[in-house]
Amino acid sequence: LDTVVSGRGKSKACVATFVERKSRFYLALPIADRSAASMEGAIHTVHAAFPEGTFRTATTDRGKEFSCHERVRASLGVPLYFADPYSSWQRGSNENANGLLREFFPKGSDFATVGQGEIVDALAKINGRPRKCLGWKTAHEAFAEEVLRLN
Repeated sequence: LDTVVSGRGKSKACVATFVERKSRFYLALPIADRSAASMEGAIHTVHAAFPEGTFRTATTDRGKEFSCHERVRASLGVPLYFADPYSSWQRGSNENANGLLREFFPKGSDFATVGQGEIVDALAKINGRPRKCLGWKTAHEAFAEEVLRLN
């Protein structure tokens, strides 16, 4: 879990980002700001969109938007772990995926002006790209196979 924020001096709008580590499947949900309430809502939205058991744990950075971690643990039963300070490699999949998103929305982009369709298009391109680490499957294919295997 992470957030990608608008540029300085722009709006407070940002996107909450989620990466499933095994398949590299990537999601980004627009949120109004980096508040804990906005992040908690995004986490609940993503959790509700997938079959039970899809998300077993989550690893975040130490941003203030994750101060909702106790409520999330209690309501969803999903343990949240925090990466050590200044240890971005502990969340490498998320950092890499956020870099891919930045190819579409460079630093300084104002997410308040980015349409939902633009985000959906970017995610389709990111998740539709064959990856060597997945045996040349796309993240979408690998995620779908994993979800089917769980059910």
